[in-house]
Amino acid sequence: MRLSLKHLLLGNPLTFAQAKTERLGIPLAFVIVAADSLSSTAYTSEEILRAFQSGGVMGQGAAVFVGLAIIALLFTVLMSYDRVIRTYPGGGGAYVVAKENLGILAGVAAGASLLIDYVLTVAVSVSAGSAAIVSAFPEIAHFHIELAAIMVGVLVLLNLRGVRQSARVLSIPVYTFVGSMFLMIVVGIIRHFVSGQVYVPDTESVQLQMHGLSAILILRAFSSGSVALTGMEAISNSMGVFRPPEVRHARRTLLLYGLVLGSLFVGVTSLAFLYKSQLAGHETLVSQIARTTFGTSALYYLVQFSTMAVLIIAANTAFVAFPHLGAKLAKDRYLPRLFGNLNDRFAYNNGILVLGGLATLLIFAFRGQVHFMIPLYAIGVFIGFTLTQTGMAAHAWKTGKRKSFSWFYLPAIGAATTAVITFVFLVVKFGGGAWVVLLVIPLVLLVFWGVRDHYKDVAKALSMEGYMPRIVPLVHQVIVPVGGVHRAIIPALEHARSLDGTVRAVHVATDVEVALNVQRRWARLLTDIPLIVVPAPRTDVLEPLLDYIHVVARSYPNEQITVVVPEFVPRHWWQHALHNRTAKRLKEALHEEERIIVSSVPFHLPE
Repeated sequence: MRLSLKHLLLGNPLTFAQAKTERLGIPLAFVIVAADSLSSTAYTSEEILRAFQSGGVMGQGAAVFVGLAIIALLFTVLMSYDRVIRTYPGGGGAYVVAKENLGILAGVAAGASLLIDYVLTVAVSVSAGSAAIVSAFPEIAHFHIELAAIMVGVLVLLNLRGVRQSARVLSIPVYTFVGSMFLMIVVGIIRHFVSGQVYVPDTESVQLQMHGLSAILILRAFSSGSVALTGMEAISNSMGVFRPPEVRHARRTLLLYGLVLGSLFVGVTSLAFLYKSQLAGHETLVSQIARTTFGTSALYYLVQFSTMAVLIIAANTAFVAFPHLGAKLAKDRYLPRLFGNLNDRFAYNNGILVLGGLATLLIFAFRGQVHFMIPLYAIGVFIGFTLTQTGMAAHAWKTGKRKSFSWFYLPAIGAATTAVITFVFLVVKFGGGAWVVLLVIPLVLLVFWGVRDHYKDVAKALSMEGYMPRIVPLVHQVIVPVGGVHRAIIPALEHARSLDGTVRAVHVATDVEVALNVQRRWARLLTDIPLIVVPAPRTDVLEPLLDYIHVVARSYPNEQITVVVPEFVPRHWWQHALHNRTAKRLKEALHEEERIIVSSVPFHLPE
């Protein structure tokens, strides 16, 4: 039944031959790896305006120039990642680039920042998607957080089913979003120049105390808007999702991503300028522009619903990149090996589950407020960008391409720019929670080193170097816990007798009459294995049994102590709850004991 439910939810298992067909061409891969960046057009222009308005500046005009600067940065970073794809076709992105060119510490720092970034990507994108629905239906505003958490659960389930299935499901809303946004931009520009259309707020607009532009205000707006670049690294991190030839498909997807993202970002920012948009109340900037362009027609709701959908799907980009990066870190022994395990749908299920759980915790912690999470989100992104581009510049220097503009100077310029953006975010948003990233990244690094040291210790302990085969045969002191005399103990006793050593059965007496009955029935077994009755001061049998096992272990310091546990195996999963779990508790209690082996002998109950 459990397997049937699993297959119903996740689909039937795939063979290795079928797994090859799960890789994606450009149309579906674009949905999976570029949705994060596309979704940023739903809030990056708004964040730029918010930065100007918080400084007392009507910033539509300044926002356009900041937007153009961000587009220049976008294509600078894009060119760097094009070089990353060509140089490291096996994927890994910032982690691999930094590790191989800047050292292990830089590599794991990049890996830590990206893992944090992907968790925040899910939390930010899903929260923004929920906010888009709340903008269209204010009456459900009280369920904003719960709606976001449900969305995360749906994404977890989709990704556990495999990347191809999730891409098929998500492709329609992604392309609907792109089409509706381009339609909104084109129609909006035409309506403005034909009829002078401008934004009219539903509520009284916020009156700003006007101040002049300052360098710090421009840098704050530039940094806030630079979150448009988030998600670009997902393409280089997720090379395994592309069909062969992977490099060609990944590079074309990257170019398509740059063109679509740049066009949408410029279009939304330009319309905000033409419409003289102002941020007021709970309505998002995209909702304002769509309502100004289409009124409250079906096209307005199409924009809102497709925006919500693509913001949720943006989180799906992280559900692809996080598990792949986690698998690479696990392969290098910086994360538990479980992160490298594939399920029978060839998805890294442990990475998917961990990502979903952490993102849900963040959504509840920040109450689903996007503008509180974006500073944390952007810092992790731009640390990764800075390390990647610095690593590519170092690679170009070492490989003799130091005179090439595209291989050396372009990533060097990009690294300097993204480093400045990271610094501005830290300074401007430090009191708003950016300090959390500075605390969390070192903690994640400590986890990485702790995992790495553990695996080193395990490898050393398992090494065959210096091993000498045992000359003297191993002698056992065998203990068989007996709760009663019945058929289930017979296989356990037979197994115990097959071992080379002294066998004794042990009954813990919590009831005198029961103990006497066990002794009488034991005598009728006609076995030479002695039965030891251990009195129990309380109703729990585990502690007296453990005390007896430890006494035997101390009495025979040079012999192996083997505990042979008879164990019922019910036919149906729900029947486990009908039996005592003493055998399981005993195995857990003795699991870390040296010189004590616990052997479970199952007895399968009939129908």
